[in-house]
Amino acid sequence: MQHRILITICARGGSKGIPGKNIKPIGNRPLIDYTIQRAKQFAERHKATITLSTDSLEIIQVAADCGLTSNYIRPDYLASDDAGKIDVIKDILLTEEKYHATTFDYILDLDVTSPLRTLSDLEQSFEMIKNNADMMTLFSVNKAARNPYFNMVEQQENGFYGLVKKVQQSTLTRQSAPAVYDLNASFYWYKRAFFDLNLTTPITYATSIFIMDHICFDLDHPIDFEFLNYLITNNKLNFEL
Repeated sequence: MQHRILITICARGGSKGIPGKNIKPIGNRPLIDYTIQRAKQFAERHKATITLSTDSLEIIQVAADCGLTSNYIRPDYLASDDAGKIDVIKDILLTEEKYHATTFDYILDLDVTSPLRTLSDLEQSFEMIKNNADMMTLFSVNKAARNPYFNMVEQQENGFYGLVKKVQQSTLTRQSAPAVYDLNASFYWYKRAFFDLNLTTPITYATSIFIMDHICFDLDHPIDFEFLNYLITNNKLNFEL
């Protein structure tokens, strides 16, 4: 059975923290190119459709130079700082379904600013959501460096600080603390029914995770670009981008 998969790549032009970050050169390629090429690899195997959601004509041109053409312009109300990612994906989803006169079975959202994903990551995670009838969403994570049960604190009502998560034991080692994970923002799988629930977060009553066993991080700060550029140009990654 051929599943109908829509791959969404969302890249707003108005980044304030790092202007132009979605097309910023890194490792001698525009950042968005890493996501486009990985999407094309997966799409070729599964006959998936790839679509771009952006409000920027410059990003559309760079994406076209990388092999992904688009005639879609994100509406202004979805291009603001306050626009939610789920609403952005839903709008391009409905647009593509109307254009192709079809209903997709799965939506795979690939984040441009978290490009350290492998084809194997996407294949394995797709098998997970495809083979679990109850699963609604799935997203990529890494094991967290900090643990709210052990070494993360927050301010209490009395003004002093205590552990974020309370535990029953009077003593607790780092090794025995419950496992927690960091969302690394690299990819999110959705079953089509998710977008009929009017939810604003991918975390639902039936969400699972795909634990990456390699380095993956989101590019939020200028130093993140410097770090990733070093890893790429000096061949420090243990997989091909």
